[in-house]
Amino acid sequence: MSLFIEEEGSIVLPFDVKEVAELVVDAALEYAQCPYEAEVNLLLTNDDEIHQMNQMFRQMDKATDVLSFPMLSYEIPGDFTIVQEHPEESFHPESGELILGDIVISKDKVLAQAEAYGHSPKREFAFLIAHSMLHLFGYDHMEEEEREIMEQKQRDIMDKIQIYR
Repeated sequence: MSLFIEEEGSIVLPFDVKEVAELVVDAALEYAQCPYEAEVNLLLTNDDEIHQMNQMFRQMDKATDVLSFPMLSYEIPGDFTIVQEHPEESFHPESGELILGDIVISKDKVLAQAEAYGHSPKREFAFLIAHSMLHLFGYDHMEEEEREIMEQKQRDIMDKIQIYR
């Protein structure tokens, strides 16, 4: 697994972001039974930058906590057989890893939501990555049934890494 992390802004989260991100991404890949080595990009930014991205890509004029940009279009969430149809577009030509996509997280939101929900910034950060990884696997939460499935999978991943509220 390759995880590429880029950080913007002056906010420093009070834990080792690389260690936590790797833990969650690995756990999510294992949980989803991804049959390939995978590549994920993670951008840690601030509210202003994620606001601009949210406006550009989702036409929503506000900052959000996390944005997910999956590289694959799944017919069935979590069904990795879709990559067999277009392997030349799905795998990195040099590493041979499955390119899952990009995750963007607002460090401002990590700190604010951790305080609002009464848990640690580390837990909030891990949760946002778990949530976003499920989006990279094709899951969504627009419909009630989808939301329930995704919430259970998020709980399962968080239990797997033993980071609790």
